[in-house]
Amino acid sequence: MFTGAMVALITPFNDGIVDFRTLDELIDFQLENGIDAIVPCGTTGESPTLSHEEHKKVIERVVKTVAGQVPVIAGAGSNSTAEAIELTAYSKKVGADATLQVCPYYNKPTQEGFYQHFKAIDEEVDLPMVLYNIPGRCGGKGLGPETVARLAEIENVVAIKDATGSLDQASEIATRCDITIISGDDSLTLPLAAVGGKGVISVVANIVPADVKAMTDLILEGDFTSALKWHKKLFALSKNMLSLATNPIPIKAAVSMLNMASEELRLPMTPMDESKKAALRHALKDYGLLN
Repeated sequence: MFTGAMVALITPFNDGIVDFRTLDELIDFQLENGIDAIVPCGTTGESPTLSHEEHKKVIERVVKTVAGQVPVIAGAGSNSTAEAIELTAYSKKVGADATLQVCPYYNKPTQEGFYQHFKAIDEEVDLPMVLYNIPGRCGGKGLGPETVARLAEIENVVAIKDATGSLDQASEIATRCDITIISGDDSLTLPLAAVGGKGVISVVANIVPADVKAMTDLILEGDFTSALKWHKKLFALSKNMLSLATNPIPIKAAVSMLNMASEELRLPMTPMDESKKAALRHALKDYGLLN
């Protein structure tokens, strides 16, 4: 159900509050460019600094604006199982098609703890779930392949967003079960596809959704030779979005340079410094997005 080009949507702010008008414009831009799914309130959407009320309002607004044109995979994860269940139940209530469930962070559960966390969400809310394995945001702890295989036996666990950076990890998951594997790193979408990946939840798609979709369409068609051309075009821009500063700092700077939204972030995230902005501006020019 969840394959292809999926955008990890930013949350635009204006003077400290969520800018819902710009959010609608960003969604329309994605739909006009053929995106396959929209993922609000993930890491890129600054979920850690949204209040619970804001988090719910953003999910509801995205679902309403998308109006069934593509799936909405709502970020509903937490390091508190009870909070994740609450956000998941709300996501279902307002019509989201699935949730994105990050591995609990900071409290560093055991593998059994991870399993029981996701199992509890499944038991409380009947809604498809995309696991989000990102050890770098979770103190180095993440889902092991054997735990992913156990979770894949749960009916609502339909996919995993893999941001481990490890093709071996993805390969082992693919050999253990048939869960849909989705890239969580734009620069690894094509390499991950070589071991079974079926698309990407993309940061760079905030600004070039049609190009990301062109690549993932070719991947899903099995035309890796043509997909490689898009990978090479997207590679430098994708790396800059994740290497110049912590996500979502670079993508917020990029949408500002392209007059799509404000670069405003919430503390403790801070704007990109001027020297790195120059590098980003150069990357956008090289790509053909700026004159």
